[in-house]
Amino acid sequence: MFGKRLRSVRIEKKITQERLAEACSIALRTYQCYEQGVRKPSFDILVRLADELDVSLDYLLCRDEFIKKHK
Repeated sequence: MFGKRLRSVRIEKKITQERLAEACSIALRTYQCYEQGVRKPSFDILVRLADELDVSLDYLLCRDEFIKKHK
């Protein structure tokens, strides 16, 4: 689910995989593995991804619906 959310936000913001990987100081292949769900990023990388995409960590981790339900 995280990978799908990551990909959809990136595409919505018109950011290439290459640009996002470079902005987060990670290899392109590493980033691609995140979108494919093969690898999971460290907390530091998660924060960088959220900052670059201008979204919350909760949104990237698909917790936005959980939060809405429990307010």
